[in-house]
Amino acid sequence: MAPLVAAMDHPRPLNQVRVGIMDDAHVNAASGGEGEFYVTTGLLQKANDDQLRGVLAHELAHDDLGHVAKAQALGAGLGIGMIILDQIFPGSGRITPIAGALVTSSYSRSEEYAADRHGVDILTRAGSSKTVMIKTLTWLVQTEGASGGGFLATHPGTQERIDALNKL
Repeated sequence: MAPLVAAMDHPRPLNQVRVGIMDDAHVNAASGGEGEFYVTTGLLQKANDDQLRGVLAHELAHDDLGHVAKAQALGAGLGIGMIILDQIFPGSGRITPIAGALVTSSYSRSEEYAADRHGVDILTRAGSSKTVMIKTLTWLVQTEGASGGGFLATHPGTQERIDALNKL
């Protein structure tokens, strides 16, 4: 992970990077922001080195691009807006979470594409190639099945992400 961290636009000192392991059989990882990352035991058990490198590059890209901080600010703003709206229009609190989900899901899709592209940049700076990310996403489809896509999905479909990376 150290070579990937060093290849970020805003590399963090390694003593400020924390990786937590979640006991979950699914292949997954997440960026908690501020140098905090989570990986599942399923990812660690099933991924080879390149696949793990691809997943970590994607999560490092989220951190490097400030996506978590943006999502936290957006979520706080939506929460405050929902409270105010419910005060003006009593009962609207039952409807506003749907609107909030629509706003954050479209935001999340663009963030995922950006993290894929920036993850490729991080990988290439660290001595790998964009094919690591493409092969990682292909492996994810084979391992966990097709995911994402659809109107209410928070992530674009994995095949859509692969197609976008092939166009780079």
